[in-house]
Amino acid sequence: MNIRSIMSAGVVTLLAIPALAQQNKMRPEETEVWEPEPRVVITSADKAPSDAIVLFDGTSLDQWVSEKDGSSPAEWEVADGAFTVVRGKGGIRTKQEFTDYQLHVEWRTPTEIVGEGQGRGNSGIFMQGLYEVQVLDSYNNRTYSNGQAGSIYKQRIPLVNATKAPGEWQTYDIIWTAPRFNADGILTSKARVTVLHNGVLVQNNVELDGPTEYIGIPKYKAHGAGPIALQDHGNPVSFRNIWIRPL
Repeated sequence: MNIRSIMSAGVVTLLAIPALAQQNKMRPEETEVWEPEPRVVITSADKAPSDAIVLFDGTSLDQWVSEKDGSSPAEWEVADGAFTVVRGKGGIRTKQEFTDYQLHVEWRTPTEIVGEGQGRGNSGIFMQGLYEVQVLDSYNNRTYSNGQAGSIYKQRIPLVNATKAPGEWQTYDIIWTAPRFNADGILTSKARVTVLHNGVLVQNNVELDGPTEYIGIPKYKAHGAGPIALQDHGNPVSFRNIWIRPL
């Protein structure tokens, strides 16, 4: 070490001494923050948090409409506390629109296995009506990795395959951060999403390239809040216990 380095190290040490002395003189109360006080949220097993918006309570689809026109009633079948895709009736979407949120969805693929790959227990959950978290029977059912259950369809491969057997109820817990655009419609921050599949982290705050595209490369276009949408892919996939907490 040369003289200049020794002198520099000494200066740094001397500068650190007053800061350390000040730290030691501080009282614990000086680093306590009391306001704002976090509001209370009541939780219980198998029920939505007290501050959540319940999107399906097990009895009706009155929070949902057909995607065909955005206004006519959702025509999927409701029975035994769940609702099921009715082939040919088209997708459904929430009446309300959202930006950033925590979303809980429980879903089940048919017990009877029909088809393979993308033709087996296929549906999808679309954030803001544009960005798809894939729903698929991926239990012993190989397909392209960015199209299996837990994927951000055609964009992000899940970290693991946490899929349960056909006929078993599964959960998605999704933390969604919407993209941001400036007044000129220019993208300032991309969408981000975290997904837990059956309690297992499969998407870790990943950044999206744009809205979901079946063919081609995703590309952002300026938009605002949007609905939660569910896909009719021709398979009788069921859903229940859906709630959302706007953030």
